[in-house]
Amino acid sequence: VARAVDATVFPQAIGMAATFDPALIGEVARVISDEGRAKHHEFARRDQRLRYQGLTFWSPNINIFRDPRWGRGQETYGEDPYLTSRMGVEFVKGLQGDYADAPTTKYRKTDATAKHFAVHSGPEADRHHFDVSPSERDLYETYLPAFKALVQEGNVASVMGAYNRVGGESVSSSQRLLIDILRKDWGFTGYVVSDCDSIEDIFLHHNIVKTAEEAAALGVKKGTELNCGKTYHALVNAVKQGLISEAEIDDSLRRLLLTRFRLGMFDPVADVPWAQIPYSVNQSAAHDQLARKAAQQSIVLL
Repeated sequence: VARAVDATVFPQAIGMAATFDPALIGEVARVISDEGRAKHHEFARRDQRLRYQGLTFWSPNINIFRDPRWGRGQETYGEDPYLTSRMGVEFVKGLQGDYADAPTTKYRKTDATAKHFAVHSGPEADRHHFDVSPSERDLYETYLPAFKALVQEGNVASVMGAYNRVGGESVSSSQRLLIDILRKDWGFTGYVVSDCDSIEDIFLHHNIVKTAEEAAALGVKKGTELNCGKTYHALVNAVKQGLISEAEIDDSLRRLLLTRFRLGMFDPVADVPWAQIPYSVNQSAAHDQLARKAAQQSIVLL
């Protein structure tokens, strides 16, 4: 939101986790989504629809922070699966307008994204090619609980796959993680987005297949609807080569269009309650006051 002109600045997630106050995190997320919604409609009035001006947010990062060599630890809620789950669920509800608590609500406020699914927090330099094989107990007790909570309690709109492999599978094309666990076991009905260029990693770094066409087809078939990157440009040739059918692509496309309908993007602005949030909420006195409160509550005496 702050990359689309000034915004209220809150503590890093690792600081907000130190508040041990899920309700406060929910308030913070509601402010973030208020400002993001107001900005989106202001830009749309000017016919501007660029990056950082939309309604799909790649947050929260609910990876478990175990390795200090990972450069994204400050984006997480720390090392505890339970705390991460509680903070993450409230953050998602705040971003999406408590959509999980009001299933009859026609419009979702914004899309939250649970990332990076899964078992992602190793050394940053190795993230594009390493393969991790946690024990079943560690997988289910440490790395998956927060994602399950965000799917089943938070009704999170989107899940982002990680760069790495788990048990030999790229998690951006994983039968076990994206289809068997996420969709079949947990009942996830939203869409999966790749981390940027993680579909490319399938053939360039993981060497699971040899070509972009094969990687693109595998990504869609194994549950990644949306690609951040350029590899899905190869889907046209993948269809021509018989690697994937148009019907399979249409199934993924249906989920992507559905989320845009749920955000109200195809309806008159007057019909969408979230579109009525005034631009003046950005950096308002009340939002500054909440930012100060979050910062104060994040202070920990060591």
